[in-house]
Amino acid sequence: MTSNLPPSMRAWRVEEISDRGEMHLRDVEVPRPGPDQYLVRVEAAGLAFGDTLIVRGKYQIKPPLPFIPGSEVLGTIVAGEGGDLPVGTRVASSSRQGGFAQYALVPRSEAVAIPQDIDPGDALALRSNYPTSLFALRMAGRLQPGETLLVHAAAGGVGSAALQLGKLMGARVIATAGGPRKVQACLDAGADAALDYGDPGWADAFRKVAPGGADVIYDPVGGEIGAQSLRCLAFGARYLVIGFAAGTLTQLPANRLLLHNASAIGVLWGEVRKRDLALAAQLTREVYGWHAAGRIRLMPGPSFDFDDAQAALAALEGRSTVGKAWLHVPR
Repeated sequence: MTSNLPPSMRAWRVEEISDRGEMHLRDVEVPRPGPDQYLVRVEAAGLAFGDTLIVRGKYQIKPPLPFIPGSEVLGTIVAGEGGDLPVGTRVASSSRQGGFAQYALVPRSEAVAIPQDIDPGDALALRSNYPTSLFALRMAGRLQPGETLLVHAAAGGVGSAALQLGKLMGARVIATAGGPRKVQACLDAGADAALDYGDPGWADAFRKVAPGGADVIYDPVGGEIGAQSLRCLAFGARYLVIGFAAGTLTQLPANRLLLHNASAIGVLWGEVRKRDLALAAQLTREVYGWHAAGRIRLMPGPSFDFDDAQAALAALEGRSTVGKAWLHVPR
């Protein structure tokens, strides 16, 4: 089918690194798959907070210029002979950049076949956010039924996944989010309580809701929110470092870890996924299965037109989105 492909495609490209994080919509050559890749005609591209960093050169991965950002794609395999999945299969995948385009290369090991009728936003969240959060809560956090789980940014992509999975695993889930609209979204998604972390007294409010503290803290925010989180520890708690959406690293007050016999654990799902393909596949199958069985319901997220990709990233960076945000990519 490779011979039937168009010679060019529309793609958003980063051509220089600046604090503005500018992308340019260009006509570029359609890539050709290597021996371990599929070429996918992209239907939707997931938006992740890391995308807002990589376009400004502030992510740990720095692709050579020029590059097409976007690490999450959903679409149909159109080329790549010899893999386990045939041409025509609808897949969700991590692309290791290149997703903000009409066609993208994805590693065969990352492509997961998905139902034809699944919502694009749901499929992308289940492929990325949910396995991330399941690994964090089950393997890193060792969350047990009846424990208290504090989830920061619980109206965002990974946070909303952690909220849903925490409830599924039998925990009492206390959510934090920025602003009344997001706090209500967390309550609507099943949180037992929700707090606005924009309120300087949020940690005191948490101790009133959960006097015994949190057994597991899921923190993709970092910065001062992360530092204040250690005031919320239960004895033997596990504080999970998921990311730094606040823009600053967390300066952890180690004395609080000591006093509570607690541990701080870094969670980098992308590295785990590369090192243990079997585990990544297992967790991904589990979350898709739970969704198919109706055991988890995803927080609705916004879709953006492909031409509005720059504005979509600005909305994500400005924390005005709820749930999984994604781009609709036209043929």
